Amino acid sequence: MRYAIKTAPQETTWSDMLDVWREADRIELFESAWNFDHFYPINTADTSGPCLEGWVTLAALAQATERIRIGTMVNGVVYRHPAVLANMAATLDIVSGGRLELGLGAGWNEEECSAYGIELGSLTERFNRFEEAVEVIASLLTHDTTDHDGEHYRLQAARCEPKPVQRPHPPICIGGRGPRRTLPLVARYAQHWNFPGRDADDLIATRLLLEEQCRLIGRDPSEITVSQHIFMQPEPDLAAMVDQAAELREAGLDLAIIYLAPPHRAADVEHIASALQRG
Repeated sequence: MRYAIKTAPQETTWSDMLDVWREADRIELFESAWNFDHFYPINTADTSGPCLEGWVTLAALAQATERIRIGTMVNGVVYRHPAVLANMAATLDIVSGGRLELGLGAGWNEEECSAYGIELGSLTERFNRFEEAVEVIASLLTHDTTDHDGEHYRLQAARCEPKPVQRPHPPICIGGRGPRRTLPLVARYAQHWNFPGRDADDLIATRLLLEEQCRLIGRDPSEITVSQHIFMQPEPDLAAMVDQAAELREAGLDLAIIYLAPPHRAADVEHIASALQRG
């Protein structure tokens, strides 16, 4: 099993995040590092605290690192037109020397959308828009021109130049577990699937559903990296982390993403890596 880190850019400082990512870049155990795409803090009772914008921080962290792959887990397509997002992704892949992982999601945060006047829509509308957005993004990153006449987006001879370093495009990561909409999209478009649960048995059962979707379209499910978060507290419980990692390894997980809670401390990264290597 491989490992990554994630730092939510909320309730933190730029300098602390920078130190953590530079430390992860130094430690070969970690193959990738991730942030998130929100404008308000999440998973907290108080959403009024600081939250750095995900794409700007990711671009800066790309320049501050050399080896580690980078990504946002995941970008809400509701926040940006997919043609804009495709151009951002192509540029960041170039800037990072071909290290971008392109996370994509339908969006869900009603508080942010209501505050900013962004139309989130019903669950059905979100996934209809998401499916169109993924199709548009993949096409723009791959083809010379893209035409699309959909419910949510219309493009005519649209270009995205220059193309990304990675061909046909940076690996697309889709998060979620819904058997009706999400898993078919993962099977069709993704090179990376992030499972949002925490239970190893649940992971095994949902992965079987994804494998069935892959078989329906003739795709080899081994082409898709499967990841899951391991959530850390502000004072990391390294023994519990090692036990969870071992359980997920037995369940066949490909990539464990160690999700660091603020305050972000570079020293924690080395301690986590040492514990995982011993375990």
